[in-house]
Amino acid sequence: MKVTRRVFIQLTGSAALMVSAPTVLAQGLSVKRLPLPCSPAEGKWIGSACQGCTQYCAIEVFNQNGRATRVRGNQNSKGNHGFCCPRGHLIPQENYDPDRIKQPLKRTNPQKGRGIDPKWIPISWDEALDIVADKMVELRNAGEPERLLYLKGRYGNTSHALLYGTLTKLFGSPNNFSTSALCAETEKMGPGYTQGLFSYRDYDLGNSKCVVFWGTDPFASNRQVPNVISRLGQLQKKGILITVDPRLSTAAAKSKEWLPILPGTDGALTNAIAHVLLTEGLWNKDFVGDFADGKNLFVPGKTVDPQTFKENNTLGLITYWNEEAKDWTPERAAKECRLDAEQIRRVAKAMGQAAPNVIVWMGPGVCMNPRGTYTAMVVHALNGILGSVDNVGGAHDPVKSLSGKYPSMDKYIDELAKDHGKGKKIDGRGDLDMPAAMKAKLGSGVVTNNIANYMLENPDFVKVMISSWTNTPFAAADGKRWEKALANVPFFVHMVPFPSEMTQFADIVLPSTFNAAEGMGAVTGFGSMHAWTSLQQPTCDRIWDVKQEENEVTWLLAEKLAKKGWPTLLNYYSTEFVDPETGARPTNEKEFQLITTKIASHHAGSVRRSRFRAIKSMVGKTSGREECIIPLIRFTRNIGAESSQHRAVNLSLFPEI
Repeated sequence: MKVTRRVFIQLTGSAALMVSAPTVLAQGLSVKRLPLPCSPAEGKWIGSACQGCTQYCAIEVFNQNGRATRVRGNQNSKGNHGFCCPRGHLIPQENYDPDRIKQPLKRTNPQKGRGIDPKWIPISWDEALDIVADKMVELRNAGEPERLLYLKGRYGNTSHALLYGTLTKLFGSPNNFSTSALCAETEKMGPGYTQGLFSYRDYDLGNSKCVVFWGTDPFASNRQVPNVISRLGQLQKKGILITVDPRLSTAAAKSKEWLPILPGTDGALTNAIAHVLLTEGLWNKDFVGDFADGKNLFVPGKTVDPQTFKENNTLGLITYWNEEAKDWTPERAAKECRLDAEQIRRVAKAMGQAAPNVIVWMGPGVCMNPRGTYTAMVVHALNGILGSVDNVGGAHDPVKSLSGKYPSMDKYIDELAKDHGKGKKIDGRGDLDMPAAMKAKLGSGVVTNNIANYMLENPDFVKVMISSWTNTPFAAADGKRWEKALANVPFFVHMVPFPSEMTQFADIVLPSTFNAAEGMGAVTGFGSMHAWTSLQQPTCDRIWDVKQEENEVTWLLAEKLAKKGWPTLLNYYSTEFVDPETGARPTNEKEFQLITTKIASHHAGSVRRSRFRAIKSMVGKTSGREECIIPLIRFTRNIGAESSQHRAVNLSLFPEI
């Protein structure tokens, strides 16, 4: 083989040339394989689940003499194809981080604030939980259980049921919250109010001819990172990658088209793409519908008589065209978005030509801003115009994971809990100025950041706060509000594996296991057209005095509360939780941990979508620079027997802005 300059440059990027250049130069591209420097390490792979993002990938951790040394994707996983992303590979470094919280800590400085030394002293778990139980029982005895606030961050299925679900409900506080509004709620509302799907979406990447990464970078961040990385070569070879993002992300660097949009103008770009799809006749007629006489009446600047168009699986397309899309030419959008009009037109045509095997992958960058729900709606609605919704190579409802169900706690709720547990949540959900209608029901969503506002306006309300795996002063917008609010809390318990900006306000710090390596529980996930329930189990020895906050700590706290006069929580745990294999009931925190994990994973399995179905989609209207999409109509999902799961969404609750 003749080694040209091009071939030589290509070869210099590989270890082959560096190691055995004579072989390469003499015999072309064949490479002399050198023997491995050592035999494979002795040890065993132990299955667990990563919690680096909400994908919750199934992983395997390599155990050598009791220590976790390597991580890979579970070799049987259909969700990550046996790979894991850098977050998974970093699990050993995180697990053995010297800055881990190694034992319970007690604050001795009553003064709180940013940069103020808490003057912690190490204490035992027994003493720490005694203090926590005392504070909680004080609230019950004073008839003020609603003044207990619990806030969860990253969590597994066991936490959702035990800490978030049972602890506050049995105690009598309505104030249990998640941090999901800081990362996911708005994104889910976009497809929720267009498609009836209040969830992350799944994507049929294996059959897609065009993928648009819009305000997201799944090569580097939440979600499906191993799945997307492993399919990059296939996606580039079979189709076209497009990225809409102000920054040159990894996805943008790998894409054929990068649109560095001006932040906050996503609605304008969406309207222009829809304008091109409709005027060029590139909408998916099988899914959307067509004009009665087959003649395209979508003409720039001209309205269309709704009677001339028969819709199949969308509602409101003609209204959307008449009120908004007809005037949004690529030239107009280019000025708003600081983009090239010809590129907008070229990208829109590429999407239309690939339809319905096209994915508009909307991410948080689209909607994590004022009026973000409306922007999320119109961007996701492109999947409806393109006919990609639940179609081959398109955007899909996630497959549901199969998991066990924890026993009912209803008979353990006493009168105090019934009376006080029905009170209004302090995040203000359900108010006219904060409807939080996650599933078309007022107050069904969480408004995490509004908790701090309430705590500042009512500084004496929250008396006991418990939080796990959170750092709101860092993660929330205007984190200084959280610092001021936390400084006012008389008693704050932080359950985390690592200290953070939030930990400095704690009165008691309870060190959590690093659950991907040390904990035991169950998590569920979906991706790559599959769903799974994964078990977390100890993959190494614990070297510090830490406990799993979701089940070990809850049991130990229940025991302390029982000794101090409130046995309800312990009675529920010890009576209702039964090992599905042996029939035994728990008597200590280790048995409770095992039983709760077994129940959560009971009847679990992997299921795969076996069919593609069309559902209805709705498109909205934007008002230009302000990026406000005005809902126009009601939407009813109509998929036969499953339609009862998705009720009509009455959008009249949203005022025109």
